[in-house]
Amino acid sequence: MTTKDKLPNLSILIFLSALSALPTIMLLPSLPHIAAALRADYAVANLAITGYALMNAIAQVVSGVLSDRYGRRPVALGALAIFFVASVGCSFAQDIATFLAFRTLQGVVSACFAVSMASIRDASSDEDTTSRIAFVSSAWAVAPLLGPIIGGALDDLFGWRAIFIAFSGLGLAGLLLAYNGFGETRMRDRGATFRLANYLSPMAWPVFWGYAACMVFSQGTLFIFLSAAPLVAKSFGIGSGILVGALMAISPAAFICGSAFAGRFGKQCAPPVLMASGRILTLGGLATGLLLFYFGSDHVLAFFLPCASVGLGNGLTMPAANAGVLSLRSELSGTALGLAGATTVAGSAAIVAISGVFLTTANAHWSALALMSVATAISLVAVSSLALASVSKPIS
Repeated sequence: MTTKDKLPNLSILIFLSALSALPTIMLLPSLPHIAAALRADYAVANLAITGYALMNAIAQVVSGVLSDRYGRRPVALGALAIFFVASVGCSFAQDIATFLAFRTLQGVVSACFAVSMASIRDASSDEDTTSRIAFVSSAWAVAPLLGPIIGGALDDLFGWRAIFIAFSGLGLAGLLLAYNGFGETRMRDRGATFRLANYLSPMAWPVFWGYAACMVFSQGTLFIFLSAAPLVAKSFGIGSGILVGALMAISPAAFICGSAFAGRFGKQCAPPVLMASGRILTLGGLATGLLLFYFGSDHVLAFFLPCASVGLGNGLTMPAANAGVLSLRSELSGTALGLAGATTVAGSAAIVAISGVFLTTANAHWSALALMSVATAISLVAVSSLALASVSKPIS
């Protein structure tokens, strides 16, 4: 049972979406300092990223199931409360084990993104869903732009623990905002019986895997760019962290533009149309980068400017894909999105791990463009498969 036209305040949804993304990268500049302060090897401290990503994937699946059964609001409040406690724990940790335990627990906040998207679907028509998701998703892209800068500044001025004190404040603010302004869009069905098979059923839908595969390889393309960009900058002799960060910000900035475009035309275009447009746009930009390299263009912008198409294309693709997954079956919208989100996180991580085998400072320029082109082509094939998979689409 859903409540139409009672969408929670969009400013709250934007805040929660940004909060779910910010902890992923805001502490990256501080990892060496955390390792030194807690007397741990850097490789051990780096588990703060791995553990967080693992919890992120688990939380998306669990939150989707729980929000479909018990409602969106209690799941959002629970995730924010856990995030607040975990952030406080990180700020006071005196050893690496305690820090990693609380840091991993922080990943529960990713439930806020899934619940926000599901709430939009509950309270929106099919025509409005993509536009509203694109608008809220723009906030997600701000995190890669500002997160490392804010985290680095807090570390320089006050030390690494200040980052987690800031997370504590943001978590408490989110909890208060959600408590007062996050209205329930899906009422609990008290007569329902829990059956695990029901909540795993989206994985049996061919159309679900069409959307999920596109999301995996679209996000994987972005992650290849993020992992290769420092190597490419190094190959051009760029050692300034600020300049490297500015170059890397080109793609997330383009994501915001793509999301704005998706928000503008989401009512007129079906999700697969926007997804295909984003994939074609990305493939064209990367092909341009490969041509520039082939003809001997020896400038750092010959890599980074074509890679803006990665962010622009994902800005079109990801909101539309989220809207498509949410529309598959209304009573399992949160579950489907959670499963798709977890698949995207795990799949993207695997793609980055595989691409890392091929990337070196010497070949990063052309090999990164080639790997991103292959991933984008696969995502385009996945979009094309939706035409066939739609025959097996479950009835909403």
